[in-house]
Amino acid sequence: MAGIDTTASPAPVAAGAFDKDLEALAAGAARWAAASLTERAALLRRVHESVGRASRRWATTAAGIKRIDADSALVGEEWMSGPYAVLGATSRLTHSLEALAAGRSPVDGLRFHGAPGGRTAVSVLPLDRTERLLLNGFSIEVWFPPGIPYEQVRDDAGLGARLPGTQGGVSLVLGAGNITAIAPLDALTEIVANNRAVLLKLNPVLGAMMTSYLDALDPLIRFGMLRIIQGGAETGSHLVHDPRIAHVHITGSGVTHDAVVFGTDEEGARRKAANEPILDKEITSELGGVSPVIVIPGKWSRQDIEFQAEHVATQRLHNGGFNCIASQMVIISSEWPQKDQFLAALRHAMHSAPSRPGWYPGSADRVTAAAERYPRSERLGSLGDRLLIELNRDDDATFRTTESFAPVLGVLEIPGTRQEFLDAAVALANDELDGTLGANIIVRPADRQQLGTGFGEAIAALRYGTIAINAWTALGFLTAAAPWGAFPGNPLNDVGSGRGVVHNALLLNSTERTVVIGPFRPFPRSVLAGEIALSPKPPWFIGARSAAVTGRLLADFAAKPTLRRLPGVLISAFRA
Repeated sequence: MAGIDTTASPAPVAAGAFDKDLEALAAGAARWAAASLTERAALLRRVHESVGRASRRWATTAAGIKRIDADSALVGEEWMSGPYAVLGATSRLTHSLEALAAGRSPVDGLRFHGAPGGRTAVSVLPLDRTERLLLNGFSIEVWFPPGIPYEQVRDDAGLGARLPGTQGGVSLVLGAGNITAIAPLDALTEIVANNRAVLLKLNPVLGAMMTSYLDALDPLIRFGMLRIIQGGAETGSHLVHDPRIAHVHITGSGVTHDAVVFGTDEEGARRKAANEPILDKEITSELGGVSPVIVIPGKWSRQDIEFQAEHVATQRLHNGGFNCIASQMVIISSEWPQKDQFLAALRHAMHSAPSRPGWYPGSADRVTAAAERYPRSERLGSLGDRLLIELNRDDDATFRTTESFAPVLGVLEIPGTRQEFLDAAVALANDELDGTLGANIIVRPADRQQLGTGFGEAIAALRYGTIAINAWTALGFLTAAAPWGAFPGNPLNDVGSGRGVVHNALLLNSTERTVVIGPFRPFPRSVLAGEIALSPKPPWFIGARSAAVTGRLLADFAAKPTLRRLPGVLISAFRA
């Protein structure tokens, strides 16, 4: 839903309105095709520098759009999900291009291992000592479909960068309206991975980001590989059918996707059913969904319950609840003796989280509609603008099949313990919840060990593009080297959470899923309980008191990663 245009254009688009932009981009694509990998890497280094210079204005502008007080810890969200994420991408993409220029693969030197079901996996976090320090206890691996060997992964890494001299024309990127890193990251994917120049149309909700984007991405604009424009639904509709556009990428909702692909007239539904698109070009997409959190029952301490309750509340309330990867459905065991304790802690975490305005258009209406549809809804927060809904299996299925895109969290109990519960929860997530973008699992390390191979088999059975174990899938979004997108295989007329991947700064080919792994407990309890994890409360948690300072320091470090900056980041993080 993040890409929906909520402000219509006041008038039809004038003929020839974007001719100069498209002409410049066509020339830029040809110039990119003629550039060596070394020249492309040098260009990305300049982008990295310009993003660093623009980062303060970027984060401040984003916080203003979302009506966050300048002295609020919530400003940290805008540093981390804005310039910090883009700085990581430009840095890692530069390294990949430099490796290819030197005759190496971007994955040379990385750790490969087997994954369940005859799969090959590669570890993409941590990739260096800095990541090992900053995200100690967290790891990310990318799985490939069964039967793809290491040698093929290595040889295929590089995508369009392995084809110098070729170009993919001009891509129209319809930017998201919620997270400020999304549009630049999508543009970078098209440019580097697919050799396409990009016409980036901003979502009107983030229209005030224009100046920050122009400053941050200036080297790409000067090179001719990027143009940024404003406009509403009419502008997007006009451009997707322009014959000079070779490809479209959209971040938004399935409704918007289908309107682009099959049309909005009375024949649209028939065309969709027959899979007869009116769009005569490739389209990729990231469309959100109803993301689950599967809570595997075990014997938890009081601190465990409180920490994981805040973890789940964070997954729903980060950015005010307006994330395509926000968790929407908590699946717990009706036989878990600590179920009521966990729900009480979750209710408290939802209620006591910092108050913030419902800044994304339509939020209040969506909250009200959910409250009216489900009488057991409980309004939480000082403004009563958050909902916690305890659902039954026989309740109206709308909540399971519709992304809320609002601070609304459902809880659904199913019977079972251990493997029986996990398998039933996986089946529910696969078969009853809309979308395949991201799923989260919370499990005590001892319980995961007792599940043995059954746990890995359940992960392999879970059809989601990113799966987080004792972490939030958003870390996969923030990690440049991790591919981001829906589980592969969605047909155009049943697109679910979308088609294709973005980010993917190692330029991996034919990926299946990203698996994020984090510590069950924060430091120091993690070490006392035998986990090898020195991470404190993560700075993206809604209750992280030092998030604003940590986010700014992280972005500063990512812009200029010197050793003297590192202690400040770590000290701030431990004050969370």
